[in-house]
Amino acid sequence: MENQKKYTIHPLLEKRWSPRSFSAEPVSAEDVNKIFTGASWAASAMNEQPWQYVYALRGTPGFDTLWACLLPGNQPWAKKAALLFASLQRNTYEKNDKPNRFALHDVGMANAQLLLQASANGIYGHLMGGFDSEKLSTVLNLKENVSPVCMGALGYLGEPDDLEEPYRSRELAPRTRKALEEFVTKL
Repeated sequence: MENQKKYTIHPLLEKRWSPRSFSAEPVSAEDVNKIFTGASWAASAMNEQPWQYVYALRGTPGFDTLWACLLPGNQPWAKKAALLFASLQRNTYEKNDKPNRFALHDVGMANAQLLLQASANGIYGHLMGGFDSEKLSTVLNLKENVSPVCMGALGYLGEPDDLEEPYRSRELAPRTRKALEEFVTKL
């Protein structure tokens, strides 16, 4: 956390975090479209844009379908998100059907921009690796060359006290980051 005190970064980056407590307020269609447009502008190898997203709003059968693909550790808190989404990667280049070894990186870039655009709109996001990839692939009827990357929850910030344990404690814990020396090396 000391690095955050030494160096000033863009406030949008400081604001972004992954809460588990969401309010009941829905996210407007316009904001949903802005968020996914933010993802669309991510850099990608050969401008392939190998990302795909499937989302559903809380209170719809689609939301229940996506929610059912989450592992039990994510289901209790994610049920209150305004929307759930699946982030997918196309594993081959459209131009020549050869393997795209950069697809996962590019989808990660799109996901980061999605979260930053959400933050710019006052909406919070939480990406999750805790989901059943096979079940998600089946319910979405994914083509052979498309793979799930992660799932995500989006919504407006709720109250930590609305969460059950152990999520409440996690929500209230201080945010920490590794010191630059732990992951940056100058040659």
